[in-house]
Amino acid sequence: MDIAYFTKTLEGLSLERAAEMTVALGFDCADLLIREGHAVSPERPEEIVKAAKLFAEAGVRTPMATIDSTRPDDSTSRLVGCCGEAGIGQVRLGFWRYDPSRRWMVQVDEARRDLDGFERLAERFGVKLTVQLHGGTLHSSGALARQLLTGRDPVRIGAYPDPANQIVREGSEDWRLSLDLLDPWFCCIGVKNGGWFPGAYGADGQRAWHSDWYGLDEGMVPWNEIVPHLVATGFAGVLSVHSQYRVPREQALGKARADLAHLRRLVAAAKEQNHA
Repeated sequence: MDIAYFTKTLEGLSLERAAEMTVALGFDCADLLIREGHAVSPERPEEIVKAAKLFAEAGVRTPMATIDSTRPDDSTSRLVGCCGEAGIGQVRLGFWRYDPSRRWMVQVDEARRDLDGFERLAERFGVKLTVQLHGGTLHSSGALARQLLTGRDPVRIGAYPDPANQIVREGSEDWRLSLDLLDPWFCCIGVKNGGWFPGAYGADGQRAWHSDWYGLDEGMVPWNEIVPHLVATGFAGVLSVHSQYRVPREQALGKARADLAHLRRLVAAAKEQNHA
């Protein structure tokens, strides 16, 4: 398994500084976010190769990148092609948002046509393109994502479950069910934790509830169960550590260090138990 740092927290930093911070946090892999305002802009796809080389010089591999594209057009083709040239094996695609004013099946058909094109791009450039489970989308759960993935080559199109997204938004499933539904496309998992807490009662007498991100060892996602399962089943994909806390960056980075330490403890304990 590759434990990669999702570079979203490093928004606004230069490539050099982002690589330095990833190393300083203790990671040896990165999930490179390609987004305007981040170290690599989608308007400059040629910098993807530069970024991978710079991270490698700092001792950080880049097994995965994240883009926001949902259309397999020329600009996306350039992004995917540069990822392939950089040796980035997995690329997370954007989100197919659910529009409640339109019929679900019509939207699914459109998304599947987009994925037909993405599958061809993946084959052309020798990469795997993944669909992440995320709230507000046509793929918020394993069951819904399977509607988009059925019939697709798992060498080229992958599934990216995210248990904390499923906890704090719609899409909640038993994590075992999600992984079962998404086999054999399962190749990456989002690693963070979250949960719900009660707010005040409103004027109508109804209590409000709110969600937030929690430390990996504090939220509602049972990573102490999921990680041993991944180890026992020989999962060889990417664990993308998000650590996207709603706090100042330095505080978030401190939490990222703690998350990585906890995750590595869980992996080490599971490996020891697996070999006992």
